[in-house]
Amino acid sequence: MQIVKISVMGNIVAIVGRPNVGKSTFFNRLIQRREAIVDSTSGVTRDRNYGKTDWNGREFSVIDTGGYVVGSDDIFEAEIDKQVELAIEEADVIIFVVDVTSGITPDDQGVAKLLRKSNKPVVIAVNKVDSNKNILDATEFYSLGLGEYYTISAINGSGSGDLLDAVVEALPDAVEEVEEDLPKLTVVGRPNAGKSSFINALIGEERYIVTDIAGTTRDAIDTRYNRFGFDFKLVDTAGIRKKSKVKENLEFYSVMRSVRAIEHADVCILIFDANRGFDGQVENIFWLAERNRKGIVILANKWDLVEKETNTIKNFEASIRERISPFTDVPIVFISVLNKQRIYKAIETAIEVYKNRSKKIKTRVLNETMLPLIEQNPPPALKGKYVKIKYITQLPTPQPQFAFFCNLPQYVRDSYKRYLENQLRKNFDFNGVPISIYMRKK
Repeated sequence: MQIVKISVMGNIVAIVGRPNVGKSTFFNRLIQRREAIVDSTSGVTRDRNYGKTDWNGREFSVIDTGGYVVGSDDIFEAEIDKQVELAIEEADVIIFVVDVTSGITPDDQGVAKLLRKSNKPVVIAVNKVDSNKNILDATEFYSLGLGEYYTISAINGSGSGDLLDAVVEALPDAVEEVEEDLPKLTVVGRPNAGKSSFINALIGEERYIVTDIAGTTRDAIDTRYNRFGFDFKLVDTAGIRKKSKVKENLEFYSVMRSVRAIEHADVCILIFDANRGFDGQVENIFWLAERNRKGIVILANKWDLVEKETNTIKNFEASIRERISPFTDVPIVFISVLNKQRIYKAIETAIEVYKNRSKKIKTRVLNETMLPLIEQNPPPALKGKYVKIKYITQLPTPQPQFAFFCNLPQYVRDSYKRYLENQLRKNFDFNGVPISIYMRKK
């Protein structure tokens, strides 16, 4: 079956600039606006430098590069150069934030020099223009040679509308794509975890490939896999790092590359080196997938090299689930790509997660199952107000989202939403899939 999609694939806007110009403040303003539109999800967001927002109907991802530079104004020029170079390479549009109160600094000129060499659209945001008194001071930023600038105040939001109009106008146009309606499994993880080896072990020397299609993400290739009764697209993101000069910024680089691949996946197969452990960078990629509401399978690779005792697997698994709490209903498969141990089990699990993510539960069954459980354990009263949930339905979205209709949705606490999520998981098997729960007015 072929379907035609009109879409804009993985638009990324990077916010760059030297420290202390207001990049993170502006980033937070963009993300807060997005979160005000969509109900907040349960759990704590683990990575602070990536988010999604929209403007004039265009949705895009935002990367804040500010948190990756160590130090304040006294920094090495080479360090900021690496940050900007990575942003240039991965982003569709770059917002270059400068500070009107300090004028153009040598660091600003260094960033501008790199941006001028690129063919990427750049929008200059002259920040801290809080009144008309210093609006004329912004004119000096024309001398950076990057075209039009926009005066903003990241703190109060003034001027951000015009700037975002320019950003959206510079984003790539929507693309008409013809693609087959197949599960898309994307292999992600930090470098040297075994991603390429995993894919090569699956495909084999004979390469059971129907088509090789250039992927929609840079350095990612969509491969049609049709073997042993499976039929899906396997996306290789093995090119997560290809420049030795970015070793110090490995986490930033991995996030930039992973964002594009994750956003277009149905299921993310997260591979990590069991000898190295489920470290912060792996966890960061996990939360990117969760935040994008993708199915997730965790593969602990090189398990054959781990020294084992009686409860090694049990303890290893428990430590991972502790790190990914509260979203612990995720399959973990211990594999050895080198010895081809359980690699097909990993694919079977990923397909099961895909089915779970696509699952639709009839409204009648949903209510017959959940309403008695709610009656047995109703939402706790808050401020003397009693919440009565009358009706439940699954929303028509690609991933599981449920609306619970009640009299006082504003009084339902997150802890009770987690109870509802746990009951849905217990009764309907959503293993590996994030669930969204919305309380709505009856």
